[in-house]
Amino acid sequence: MVAEIDEATLKNRNEKLSPTDLAVFLASEKALAVSTLHPNAAVIGADQTLSIADRMLDKSADRAEAREHLLQMRGRRHTLHAAVVVVIGGAVVWRHIDSATLTMRPFSESYLNSYLDEVGDDVLSSVGCYHLEGRGAQLFSEIDGDFFTVLGLPLLPLLAFLRDQKIIAT
Repeated sequence: MVAEIDEATLKNRNEKLSPTDLAVFLASEKALAVSTLHPNAAVIGADQTLSIADRMLDKSADRAEAREHLLQMRGRRHTLHAAVVVVIGGAVVWRHIDSATLTMRPFSESYLNSYLDEVGDDVLSSVGCYHLEGRGAQLFSEIDGDFFTVLGLPLLPLLAFLRDQKIIAT
């Protein structure tokens, strides 16, 4: 279920948060919003931020901005911070944050153009302008971290928590 929150406003009001704290905050806000509609459910919320040097990047608004972001990351390292929280009865009962560091290879302009042409508007759905499980994998020379963290959800710690709480089968 998509949480009905105003992410842009929340980010602006909390601009001094670190990338990891912001990811946890947004994941919590999403889960809390859905929890109001399903108060007896275990609601999972997730969010991801991207930092490069001392700056955070947001999802690109359009293809031109996606191109700019990819050029900023080309040949450089950036870090994805993925947060997941569980809310039960309107309270956060568990949270986890994990980070992965990725190095983009120094790809050519012609590769960038063909990449953007092939992935189309899908490039706008990811904070890093790529999907590692697809053609986006070709953008990288090195990845240090958990695959699921890169995808945006630290899945294994979440599953362990859900099993420990007997929410899913052990």
